[in-house]
Amino acid sequence: MEKLKIFILEDDPFYGKIIEYHLSLNPDLEIKLFQTATAFFRDLHENPDIVTLDYTLPDMSGEAVLKKIKKTHPHLPVIVISAQENLKTAIQLLKDGAYDYLTKDEDTKDRIWNIIRNIRENVDLRETITNLQVQISQKFNLSTTVIGNSPVMKKVYELAQRAISSNITLSITGETGTGKEVVAKAIHYNSKIKNKPFVSVNIAAIPNELIESELFGHEKAHSLVLLLGE
Repeated sequence: MEKLKIFILEDDPFYGKIIEYHLSLNPDLEIKLFQTATAFFRDLHENPDIVTLDYTLPDMSGEAVLKKIKKTHPHLPVIVISAQENLKTAIQLLKDGAYDYLTKDEDTKDRIWNIIRNIRENVDLRETITNLQVQISQKFNLSTTVIGNSPVMKKVYELAQRAISSNITLSITGETGTGKEVVAKAIHYNSKIKNKPFVSVNIAAIPNELIESELFGHEKAHSLVLLLGE
């Protein structure tokens, strides 16, 4: 397991050292401490996994730092730490993309660690999902899925390749057992939307009157009755 790289941006040297020491007790974490936004952005190219951000800095506001981070690293979790409890500020920072907002007190360092642990679990989960997506793509690689050298199979392969590079709705037809779903999966998992879900629906098992609702959703209609008199 690779170490999680954490950047601490804190202008109070004493408080910053406390957080740094507390987190460095975990050997799976790599910590780097900064006291100014200028020094922080100078090293941001090192791509930390998590940032803890003091809201009050000598050279830039915490809000400005957060917005600048999100422009270049939109998915980087930023934990904002403030010395004051201001609900309006906290809400705005969360809207701007902060992962969490904490106020400085004696329990802050423990709460930071709990948040980092949750982020670590999410990172591991994303890595697992990515690995599974790669395995699925390899399993449904078009060159190994569509097998055969006959003119018909070559035509299927050619059409599938064209479908992969396009953004059109497809209709794949054929007799039962000829591999329609296999071809559909091969196209899906090699296309630009391969990270989106592939949903297989057995239309034959759905009553005719429910097919539209099953595929496109259902919204209850409201009846309007007009009584017209003479």
